[in-house]
Amino acid sequence: MSIVEMKVPVIGESVTEVTLSQWLKKNGDFVKLDEPICEFESDKATLEFPAEASGKLIHVAAEGDDLEIGTLVAKIDTSATQDAPTTKEAPQKEEKKETPIANTAPTSNYATGHPSPAAAKVLRENNIPSEGVSGTGRDGRITKEDALQAIENKSITPTKPTPKKEEVAPKKATLAVNTNFSRAEESKKMSRMRRTIAKRLVSAKNNTAMLTTFNEIDMSALMEMRKKYQDDFVAKFGIKLGFMSPFAKACAKVLLEMPDVNAFIDGEEMIYHHYADISVAISTPNGLVVPPIRNVESLNLAEIEHAIKELATKARNNALTLEDMSGGTFTITNGGIFGSLLSTPILNEPQSAILGMHSIQDRPVVVNGNIVIRPMMYVALSYDHRIIDGSSAVTFLVKVKNLIEDPMKLLLDL
Repeated sequence: MSIVEMKVPVIGESVTEVTLSQWLKKNGDFVKLDEPICEFESDKATLEFPAEASGKLIHVAAEGDDLEIGTLVAKIDTSATQDAPTTKEAPQKEEKKETPIANTAPTSNYATGHPSPAAAKVLRENNIPSEGVSGTGRDGRITKEDALQAIENKSITPTKPTPKKEEVAPKKATLAVNTNFSRAEESKKMSRMRRTIAKRLVSAKNNTAMLTTFNEIDMSALMEMRKKYQDDFVAKFGIKLGFMSPFAKACAKVLLEMPDVNAFIDGEEMIYHHYADISVAISTPNGLVVPPIRNVESLNLAEIEHAIKELATKARNNALTLEDMSGGTFTITNGGIFGSLLSTPILNEPQSAILGMHSIQDRPVVVNGNIVIRPMMYVALSYDHRIIDGSSAVTFLVKVKNLIEDPMKLLLDL
């Protein structure tokens, strides 16, 4: 018997442990070289683990296990390739039957009609059977783009995934249905992402001299600009102009003018950045993620909007990579989309500042000695007082306020 040991690979410099979130192949299944056998969840992204040889798969770790880099995950008995020819023939016969349905290439293999982990998650959550989805990936594999297209077309009728929903339903019902004087409780292990979020939030509170300054912005001019040019903007760029891109552009401009706000503390040194990689907070079912948009200072509003949309789509489909999540010199979070009127955002370490946007509400304000009703937004800047003085923080927020209230200055780079 020839055994190949499958161990958790080195994923990134900052990743020391992963969680085995899902087995993609059953214990005892015959797997082929490079065929994904399981899915790892790291602090930043979900990754699939490919087989390092062909043969019989032997599970060593279980779903939900936390595994350090180098830990044994599975074994592959490579002798099974020669000793069990019928095992190899069975999948080929099944693939021949499925090929006409999935419209795959004439030559089928394990990838034909098989969804990637990200695609499988999308299909499962939307009750779409993979058998009816055409795979455009390598060797006919179903990609997440194929899954999203299937949802958009609404051409698939949910059938097979229904039993899975029935299996999950009883767990949800235990908490969803309450009886009088019920004292029911449920224990659930925190996901790796939630554990990471918790650690980083506590670290930011304990290891920085965090302070928050506030201001309010009259959104009239920006809203008028959006209303006037929205149709032309969509016609030319294929995407709507939102509020996040002007705020990101304004912050990028001011960050380059005020390098302290765009700097990190590294030991006893301060690291300054001559570019603005702005992290955007995105809420997902698994928790909050903050992937950065790189070189915002060099992008126009349409390019920023497209970047935000791409990152948001990846985040909600659990398809962000480690590269997507790395870096960032400043963060913007918009609690206004959930109805937040005012908050004190927590720093995204090692960054030194974060801008909080909030709901837009009509409020009475004084303009030129007259009381008028204007759409107003409270904004908050949390900052690390170790590197950013209070005067700098206030000045930064005032500069951003002036650019948003007079967006022509932003567009003309004044």
